[in-house]
Amino acid sequence: MADRLADQVAIVTGGNSGIGEGTARLFAKEGAKVALLARREEEGYAVEQSIRDGGGEALFVRCDVSDREQVDAAVQRVMDEYGRIDVLFNNAGGGDRGNFPNEEDDGWNRVISVNLTGTFYMCRAVWPHMIAGGGGKIVNMSSVAAVRGFSKKMYDLVGRYPSASYYAAKAGVDAFTRYAASMGGQHNIRVNCVRPGQIITPLTDVGGGHHSLEAMFDFIQILDGAGYPEDVANLVLFLVSEESRFITGEIVNVDGGMPGKL
Repeated sequence: MADRLADQVAIVTGGNSGIGEGTARLFAKEGAKVALLARREEEGYAVEQSIRDGGGEALFVRCDVSDREQVDAAVQRVMDEYGRIDVLFNNAGGGDRGNFPNEEDDGWNRVISVNLTGTFYMCRAVWPHMIAGGGGKIVNMSSVAAVRGFSKKMYDLVGRYPSASYYAAKAGVDAFTRYAASMGGQHNIRVNCVRPGQIITPLTDVGGGHHSLEAMFDFIQILDGAGYPEDVANLVLFLVSEESRFITGEIVNVDGGMPGKL
C-alpha cells in the first residue's frame, strides 16, 4: 500500500536520526510533506536533503522542544511553508545517566523537559491548527520503562540502573496521551502512543548492532534479538493512517513481547 499520507503535512520531532529519521523517511515515502524538528542542524539538513533526493518533500527546522518559544516558532514556520498540519509524531527524547538517589537536579529537569514538557508544548502548538483543518493524528513516544520495574539481578546483567527521570517522564507521556485523546475526540484529533523496547538506534547501539541493555532485554523478551527504527516507524504510520481511524487513546508496545503481558 502506498500514498497513505498523500497531501498531508507531518511533523516529526527528533527527526534527524534513529526512530525519528526512519519514521520521517517512511512518511515521505507515503506521500507526506515532512517537517523535521531537531536540535542538531548538520544531521537535520542531511536527512532533509536525502528525502528530497529520493523524490520526497521535507523541511528541516532547528528546534529544542523543551523551549516553548522555539516550539511555537517552529510550528508557525511549518504553517507558513505548508499551510496546515495533519500529523505530529512526538519522538524527541532521551535519558540521563544518573542513578537514584544520586541523579542531579539538572539531569532530572532536562529529561522531564525534553520528554514530557516537550510533548506537551508540541501538542499545544499544533492543536489549534489541527482543529482549523478538521482534525489530526498525534503519536507520542513512550517507553516500556513507563510500566516496568527492575531487580538487582537485572542491574547485575547491565551494570547500571535507568534514571528515575526517564521512568517518570515516560509514565507522564502515557497519562498525557490519554488526556489529550479525551480532549481531542470532539475535534477529530486522535492521540495514541508507542512504547518501544529493545530498538537499535545511534543512541543505543554499543557496536555491532548490540543494544546497550541487550542482556536484560534478551533475558525477558519473548522474541529473540533487537528491533530497529523501521519496526517502530511501521507502527506509527499505522496509527496516523486511515487504517486506524477508530483507534485513539491507545498505548501500543513494540518490544518483542515482554513477559509482563503473560
